[in-house]
Amino acid sequence: MSVTTVVIAVWTYLATGSFWEALAWTVVTLLVLQVGYFMLVVRLIYRRAHHAATSEDTVNVVPPLHRDGVWF
Repeated sequence: MSVTTVVIAVWTYLATGSFWEALAWTVVTLLVLQVGYFMLVVRLIYRRAHHAATSEDTVNVVPPLHRDGVWF
């Protein structure tokens, strides 16, 4: 993310010659990247929750045959 931001800042400054315009485009780039990362994380969480909710795997309610030695 840092490298992308620096590349955009330098590229915009060289293209326009304006520090302020390069700064504005850098801020826009940072915002777009952050929103993209946020949407990706939300999508990953949603897909995992959706997959778990629609899964046909049932929970085995029978206790295991072998215990680990811990008594409660």
